[in-house]
Amino acid sequence: MVSIRRVAAVAAVSMVGLSAACSGTDSTSSAVPGQPKDNSVIAQAPVAAAADILPGSTMEKIKQRGELIVGGSLDAPLLSQQNPTTGEIEGFDADMGKALAKYIIGQPKVKIVNAASETREALLSNGTVDVVFQTYTITPERAEQVAFAGPYYSSGLTIAVKKGTTGIAKPEDLNGKTVIAGANTPAIPAIKQLAPQATIVTFGSDPECVQALKQDRGVAYVQDETLLVADAQKDPSIQVVGSPFTTDPYGIGLKHGDDQFKKFVNDWLTKIQGQGVWQQIWKGSLGTVVQGEAPTPPQIGSVPGS
Repeated sequence: MVSIRRVAAVAAVSMVGLSAACSGTDSTSSAVPGQPKDNSVIAQAPVAAAADILPGSTMEKIKQRGELIVGGSLDAPLLSQQNPTTGEIEGFDADMGKALAKYIIGQPKVKIVNAASETREALLSNGTVDVVFQTYTITPERAEQVAFAGPYYSSGLTIAVKKGTTGIAKPEDLNGKTVIAGANTPAIPAIKQLAPQATIVTFGSDPECVQALKQDRGVAYVQDETLLVADAQKDPSIQVVGSPFTTDPYGIGLKHGDDQFKKFVNDWLTKIQGQGVWQQIWKGSLGTVVQGEAPTPPQIGSVPGS
């Protein structure tokens, strides 16, 4: 996971965040083309052999369509954010989507359907999107509704407060307090387990959660560590306290029951990790603000639900 202890001089770094399981906006109806950049990382990404695009498979349908439809975010800097100048969707998840599109189609042609945490399962089940790249934490409960390839990345929950707030340094300190969390995110059961006397209020997107914290609608906001570090860098009125207290493995959301496509995506993940493409995508996004070499990717199929 990306630890806050690995983030170099956060106050001096132009830090941007991961839209975690609380990411996206409430609208899932807008589709925005993710025009691919001609960059060396995607240029190095592999293309599947013709024999791997099985007749009648999801892969064949995507290839025939000529673009991969991804449920994701447009407002998640460093992960999946639309550049207002170029229209390009940029970031770790965005480039992972482009690399998968190239593997299937031969070109990194992607369309992003802006998703909210409450609607990702529906977008997959009704076929609106092919995959979800949106810091989608794998849980056994979610795995009853969708399939997960991966995990392909790991992070963890931590706590943000308004600057100057005292008495909160760990989850247990949230007992008896009103705490903000993203709707349908792992923060909710984590708070209930570690601070059972806390009152939880939820919002549908990270910007809404941050705004609620600033409006004193809760004394703390529990979310993905790197996202909160990013939020704190963008808005100095909030700060991150303590260390991560969970490990959250991110999976690639797929339609439930499509074992053929899941194996295909897992094989692709294995390939890009072995060839160093995953590591280069990390260095070009998360690695621009985190010291050190790219982390070791989590083992595929290593968590319940994957």
